[in-house]
Formats: sequence, C-alpha cells, structure tokens
Amino acid sequence: MEVLHFLRDISSPILDKIFLAITFLGDETFFIIIGLLVFWCIDKYEGYFVLSVGFIGTIINQFLKILFRVPRPWVKDPTLKAASGALEGAGGYSFPSGHTQSSVGTFGSIAAFTKRKAVRIAAIALCVLIPFSRLYLGVHTPQDVLVSFAIAVLLIFALRPIIKRGRENSAYIWGLIAFMAALSFAFLIYMEFFCIPDGTENYLHAYENSYTLAGCILGFAVIFFADTRYLKFKTAAPLFGQFLKLLFGVLIVFAVKEGLKIPLSYIIPHEGLARLIRYFLLVVAAGAVWPATFGWFSRLKSPFNK
Repeated sequence: MEVLHFLRDISSPILDKIFLAITFLGDETFFIIIGLLVFWCIDKYEGYFVLSVGFIGTIINQFLKILFRVPRPWVKDPTLKAASGALEGAGGYSFPSGHTQSSVGTFGSIAAFTKRKAVRIAAIALCVLIPFSRLYLGVHTPQDVLVSFAIAVLLIFALRPIIKRGRENSAYIWGLIAFMAALSFAFLIYMEFFCIPDGTENYLHAYENSYTLAGCILGFAVIFFADTRYLKFKTAAPLFGQFLKLLFGVLIVFAVKEGLKIPLSYIIPHEGLARLIRYFLLVVAAGAVWPATFGWFSRLKSPFNK
C-alpha cells in the first residue's frame, strides 16, 4: 500500500491520462483484436499460441480471484484514491491482476515468436508498462501484478514447445485443447456447485467468466478441427487484403458478440448457458466461418496500385 500511496502522491493529470491509455492496451477488447490479428494475418499457429496463453492464464486468474477474494486497494485503505477514470475497468477482486495477466500473456507471446527486433522490444516494453500502469492508477498492489506476471511468463515458456510440435503433429494441439477444456469446466463446476456466493458483483463477475471461458474453449476445439480437416486456410495476403480482412472480421466478431446477447437471453433462460453458447458461436465465427473467405482476400489487390 505504501507503493501505491507514493505513486498517487507523485501523480499528475497528464500522467493519469497517459497511463489510462496504456492500461487500455491490457483490456479484453484489445486482447481479442491482437489475437485475431495474429491468427488471421500473421500465422495461425502463433495465433493458437497467443490465444492458448490467454485462455489458460485467464482461467487461472479468475480461479485465484474467487479463491482468495482479496479486496481492491481502495477498499483495504479508504484513504487511497484511485486515478479518475481507472475504476471503470477495475471490476472483480484484486488478486491477481487480470490486466497484467492478459497483457503479459499477449505481448509476451508476441515477443517470444516474432523475429522482428523492433516488434520484440515494443512488446517487452508493453509487458512492463501495462502492469506498472495498474500500480500507478491505484487499482492493484505489487502482489497482484507480480503474481500475474509470473504466471503469464511461465505459461509462455510451457506452451511454446507444445505449439512448435503441434505444427507437425496435431496430437499436441489436441492435448492442449483437452487440458484447457478440463481446466475451464473444472472452474465452471466449482463456480456452479461448490463456490459459496457472497452476494457481491465480484462473485457474479467470476461466475459469468466461468461460462464465457467454457464457451471459448469449446469453440477453440471446433475451429482447430474445422481447419485441420477442411479449411486449411492460409494467412498470407497483400497488405490491402490483410487490412480489409482484419477490419471486416473484427466488425463481424463484435457484431456476433453484442448482437446475440439479447436474442439468446430470451431463448435460453439460464444466463450462464446463454453466455456459453454466445461465446462459443463468437469463437466459431472468428475461427471457422470467417477464414473460409481468406482465399478471396489473398487475391485482392489494392485499388491504389496501377
């Protein structure tokens, strides 16, 4: 807490805005866009790598949050005032840090596979700046940040060789998917049957995420099966084609994410199950439906080139 008080004492409105912008790069929305960029436009196996690190890290993160139920810093110490605008993205319990888990997992994975020095340096810088932003803004303690940082780094080193072997032998990827499925459904079962509700928004946040993650992992299995058996899509395309592929693909993904929310809530009375199906369809749309169009984008030339 002393660290957080020190950082708030040296804070300024300009620095607050800078670190609010930096912390946004660890948000779920940005993770989705970066993951899709790698999966669609760079290398689908590196996309599996980034997404696997993210999914497993998030499951572990959410389980630890609900297991330890550590309150946020301003709840522990009411004299600590978080930066204005920082509380909006600080839902759920404090330990460990979800933003740190997501950002270090995502950008650390990119640093692990990229051969471009400038990209690696930028990715490593974000692995430091985003976790630090959580401290500066007063929404996490050093303990929250350091534990998430360590988990993300361990996952990167653990999963990297599995993905490399998976290029030649799909059994490695299927084993990884089976592990993720077991982990996610264990978390879902724990939240549904064994975790005692505390009547707070923190519990609801973890409960919803347990169904979200289960739906994502099921969708992950479908897209890997569809690609290895039928699609075998290529990520290569001219720069203009890559731009349009990413732009329209992201719009479709977020349209599915938001557009199915109300219809599914009417059709399926169980909120958790409706959420699971929505995220399952979201992942399938992103990984099995949209890639079926990539052959067209690979032949697309920029209208600005004569």
